[in-house]
Amino acid sequence: MSSTHILVADDHALFRDGLRALILAQDDLEWVGEAADGSEVIEKAAALQPDVILMDINMPTYSGIEATTRILQELPETKIIMVTMLEDDASVFAALRVGARGYVLKGSNADEMLAVIRAVAQGQVLFGAAMAQRMLNFFQSAQNEAEALRPFPDLTERERELLDLIAAGLSNNDIAQKLVISPKTVSNHITNIFDKLKVADRAQAIIKARAAGLGKDVH
Repeated sequence: MSSTHILVADDHALFRDGLRALILAQDDLEWVGEAADGSEVIEKAAALQPDVILMDINMPTYSGIEATTRILQELPETKIIMVTMLEDDASVFAALRVGARGYVLKGSNADEMLAVIRAVAQGQVLFGAAMAQRMLNFFQSAQNEAEALRPFPDLTERERELLDLIAAGLSNNDIAQKLVISPKTVSNHITNIFDKLKVADRAQAIIKARAAGLGKDVH
C-alpha cells in the first residue's frame, strides 16, 4: 500500500518540527514538505500535490481558511486538516465552509492526531475528540450556524463592519462619518483588524477581504 503524502503549514517552526518527527516515525505516512505561511503552502501544494495538508488556521500572508479556499480551487482532491489552538465554534465551521476535512487542536496527543490524519486520508471527515461536544452544541443554535458562514471569525461585529467598508474603498474619514465614530476610533479598530488578519497594510487587507466576498454590498 502506498504511503500518504503529508504537507504541513504552520508559522511556528517548533510545531512543524514536532509534526515532522511524528510523521516520519509512521510507516504509512510520508513527510513531503512544510510551509511557514499562507503563500508558501499554496505554492508547495501546487508543486508537491500532497494527499493531506495539516494547516494552521492563523498564518501570515493568507490565513489557513483562505489558503484552503485557494488550494481546493486548483486541487479539489487535496484533503485539508486544520491544526490550531483555536477552540471557538465559528472557526470550526468556517473551516468546514471552505472544505476542510478535519479540525484538531494543537494540544491533542499523538494518537488522536494520527487518527485524524489517517481517517481524513481515507476520505472521512473527522474532528478531534475535544471538538465533538462543541459541534453538537453549535448545531443547536441557529444564530451560531449563521455566524459560521461568515468569513474572518476572529473579528468582532464592529471590526467586520469596518473591514467591509475598507474593502469597498472607503477612507478612514469616510468610515468615521458613516459609522458616526471618531477617526481615532477607526484607526484603533483597523490596527486590531490588521493584527487579526496578519497583514501589514491596507492593500493586503483589501485583497483578503475582497477574496472573502466583502466590500460588495456597501452603499
